[in-house]
Amino acid sequence: MRIAVITGASSGIGREFARQIPRLYKHLDEIWVIARRTERLKELEKELHVPVRMFDSDLKRDYIYEKLEKILEREKPDIRILVNAAGYGKIGQVEALSVSSQLGMIDVNIRALTRLTCLCIPYFHKGSRILQIASAAAFAPQPGFAVYAASKSYVYSFSQALSCELRKRGIYVTAVCPGPVDTEFFSCAGGVSGSMKEAFFRNAETVVRQALLDSVKRKMVSVCGCEMKAARVGARLLPSRLLSRLMKKINEKGDY
Repeated sequence: MRIAVITGASSGIGREFARQIPRLYKHLDEIWVIARRTERLKELEKELHVPVRMFDSDLKRDYIYEKLEKILEREKPDIRILVNAAGYGKIGQVEALSVSSQLGMIDVNIRALTRLTCLCIPYFHKGSRILQIASAAAFAPQPGFAVYAASKSYVYSFSQALSCELRKRGIYVTAVCPGPVDTEFFSCAGGVSGSMKEAFFRNAETVVRQALLDSVKRKMVSVCGCEMKAARVGARLLPSRLLSRLMKKINEKGDY
């Protein structure tokens, strides 16, 4: 049985991947979608022409991994593509944000992504793909967005290392690094009104289309838009202190 596995599928980038993946993979038997919001997953199921298996659970809980492990061991599917799109961020100074919200970012953006990837690796075969949703925030320290950016730096580094490890098996890993995307993300994060981020918005459809094309091309990193590609180059060239000050200015909002 050929399947796709997508986390964060109830909204935003994850939901858009669920819509676009069947156009790339014409012979999928099922799409497995993982998210907390059951009603959103049911709405998504109605849109898709591929059978959907829903896992409505919180990725911070052990239960979902135990359940998936048992199903994978029993059914031994061929995972053609894994998309780790679940994640969230909180805008604000480290001292102003709650400790629980910052640890939550680490749990979802790092721990959950790593755990699910490791769980799925035995079920990948030649030609399988992994798309890990990082962020252009991974390219540099982000005062005012510190824990989120650091968590995405982990995803960025982990994905590229994993790409080298799995390439000999014909499995290709792409770190997807968009700039600000017009989704519900910023409603949770705290909004971007009044910050320079507003000038760099892309829609989820464009970001996902680019990511899938880059995955087909076996690219280790997918960056959507000239501005974010320039940011990646700039992050390599600018001194750390200057880069941090620049990122602080970009992240600043009038309500800090």
